[in-house]
Amino acid sequence: MTSDDDRLTADPTDRRAERAARRRSDRQFMGVLLIFAVLFFGIGVVVARQIWKPEPPPVPPAVPTTAPTDPAPPADPTTETTAPTSDPERADPTPGATTTAAPAYDISTRDAIPFESKAAFAQHMKSWRSEEDRWIDARWERYQACVEGNDLTQDRVKRAFLATPRHLFCREKNLGLAYASKYLDIGYGVTISGPHIVARMTNAVNPQPEHRVLEIGTGSGYQAAMLANLCNHVYSIEVIKGLAEETKELYAKLVAEGYDEYQNVHLKTADGYYGWAEHAPFDRILVTCGIDHIPPDLGKQLAPDGIMVIPIGTPGAQRVLVITKKARPDGGFDYPKEDLYPELTGTGGTTFVPFTKEGGGDHFRR
Repeated sequence: MTSDDDRLTADPTDRRAERAARRRSDRQFMGVLLIFAVLFFGIGVVVARQIWKPEPPPVPPAVPTTAPTDPAPPADPTTETTAPTSDPERADPTPGATTTAAPAYDISTRDAIPFESKAAFAQHMKSWRSEEDRWIDARWERYQACVEGNDLTQDRVKRAFLATPRHLFCREKNLGLAYASKYLDIGYGVTISGPHIVARMTNAVNPQPEHRVLEIGTGSGYQAAMLANLCNHVYSIEVIKGLAEETKELYAKLVAEGYDEYQNVHLKTADGYYGWAEHAPFDRILVTCGIDHIPPDLGKQLAPDGIMVIPIGTPGAQRVLVITKKARPDGGFDYPKEDLYPELTGTGGTTFVPFTKEGGGDHFRR
């Protein structure tokens, strides 16, 4: 046992070593304590920033540089649209001379209408357009007759024929004959062409979605409706003002009911003899009234390699001609012709309503 006297008499060197050891221990303790203090301080700062976030200073509202304007009203899809006007002195428009606006509805995006069987077609039309059985049956029967008569040979045109509800373009008095192989009276001294000839004329031109098509003689709107099931740009001219207004109203009604393809039909009340230069050139032109010559402006507005179908001849003895515009090496054009109904060669031909002038009369040469 060490007494106080023993510690007092201990070696001074031992006492210095003991004090040095205590100081080292104290420094180590303070260092550890400092590390913990810094660590806890850092953690506290991070937590505080997460809990308390100062609100950003308010941003003053931007001062408008121009006065606000009301949105433009929606365009009437059935009225004439304006495109860049081609040069009236230009002897023959060429493809690309005008700008074609994007269609309101792209027909190429639509599901294909089945035509392999009546059952598949009927199921499609009931689910798509809620059509009644009587119209489905009548249209399918007329479709079969058109195929057997070689009026329909192109698959795309077959689908367009089946998609077009002819009964909606007839008048109430002859609605029961909507799909009969007959011309039907629609008033104003004109008719809606029979489904077989509309099918064959459309089949002959077979327009593609990107084609620009001109129809002369809108009438009830049936031919333009079939074209709208094939291409995105249909232009149609009717000279009879009252009939043109009726058809325009019908198209507006059908667009509202969901016939989206008819948004791409543009109607104009004018003399179709002079075509529609603002939208030329046209890849396809269909004339649904008879005349004894090719209107010069229609020939000019037809694009190179374009196709025109037109009834040519005197009343009661007309030939429906398929005319192709072919460029010659000298810069001119040839217009080779084929008969749309070669089986009628040697007969009296066909009969169309006359190509009427604006203001009355017709365009037959005297």
